[in-house]
Amino acid sequence: MKLKTKYILFVSALHLVFLLLSYLTLKDKALLFILSEVVILFSVLLSIWLYRQLIEPIEQIKAGINAIQDKDFNVRLLTTGKNEVDELIRVYNRMMDALREERTRQEAQHFFLEKLIATSPTGIVILDFNEELKQMNPKASSLMAGNEAQFMAFISSLKAGESRVWRMGNSRSYKIQKSHFMDRGFPRLFVMIEELTAEISQAEKNTYSKVIRMMAHEVNNTIGPVNSIINLALSNEGLWSRPAVEPVKNALSVAVERNQNLNVFMRNFADLVKLTPAKKHLLDLRRIVENVANFLQPMAAQHEVVFRSQLGAEPFLINADAQQMEQVLLNVTKNAIEAIGSGGRVSFILDAEARSLSITDNGKGLSNSSNEQLFSPFFSTKKDGQGIGLTLVKEILQYHGFDFSLKSEEAEQSGGDLKTSFMIFFS
Repeated sequence: MKLKTKYILFVSALHLVFLLLSYLTLKDKALLFILSEVVILFSVLLSIWLYRQLIEPIEQIKAGINAIQDKDFNVRLLTTGKNEVDELIRVYNRMMDALREERTRQEAQHFFLEKLIATSPTGIVILDFNEELKQMNPKASSLMAGNEAQFMAFISSLKAGESRVWRMGNSRSYKIQKSHFMDRGFPRLFVMIEELTAEISQAEKNTYSKVIRMMAHEVNNTIGPVNSIINLALSNEGLWSRPAVEPVKNALSVAVERNQNLNVFMRNFADLVKLTPAKKHLLDLRRIVENVANFLQPMAAQHEVVFRSQLGAEPFLINADAQQMEQVLLNVTKNAIEAIGSGGRVSFILDAEARSLSITDNGKGLSNSSNEQLFSPFFSTKKDGQGIGLTLVKEILQYHGFDFSLKSEEAEQSGGDLKTSFMIFFS
């Protein structure tokens, strides 16, 4: 029962009792009876006045409470002229002003934060309380396009506060950092994704370029004089007239040959550093693929590898440097043949609609550890590899603006066989 109802019932019952008592005791005294009725009437009016004085401020405060429940902080209460109630109303009004200012400030901050996240050059992914994808900004959507499952699997492997650089097995590298914030008293996770491909590639190139130049300088300064001295000694027939020194002559000849091989070795590294500017023009990629296949046919036959081509009937035109693109296809195809070992196939597939070229082999595939490092300078899975083949491929394709990927997956209808595909996407 409400307070005002109790008050009305109490006052009504009290005045009814007064009326009954006055009637029973003063019914024979008309003047006193009338006077008592006037007093009771005055008491009723006084009760009504007190009701308004006490109950109406409470109703006003109740309206303020409803405004707080409705989160309407624009409602202000008017003073009543009664000190006790007005002090409460003044406190209420100050509280509402503070809440209104706080909400305005938070809305402004929220709007600014939403705008900042949406326009951020860093990909931002927000997870829910179950660590499942809740929200992402446009940059994260573009970075994760087509690879959401891989990204989410890697994100799940990170701990809160951990930051790692991740290579996806192609030319792209990402710095992924996982952090948390408090939402309604509970921690929620968010992830920042930053593509580092350009920065890392440039830093790597600057580093290994400096190392290669220093190595080439030292090797050339050493090999030139040494070979001159050895050749001068070998040209002096008088030194080799005795049979006993024949092994020494043979050893010197081997040394000259090894020095020449070292020169070739260093020249391969120098070619990586001194990549000539591309001379781009329109060319038919089908012709380059055919030339590479014909050139490597003897090597393929030696490994019992069969070439299969799906190049289409129409010209596949790209704007590129013919020699550099041929070098790319040579390196990739040689790697495919060597990955097979013996008895397999290499497929060349041109997709005119997707503007892509796929070079696929059915070799042993790539391990997860090596897949992330294949495009790193000097890394090789071969016993005698120099680790510059795929690095050169990456340099050429990035210079041309062509995206690419390298991955292994289980081939369909193959009984569990793997296929490794190197794909180039032409803009």
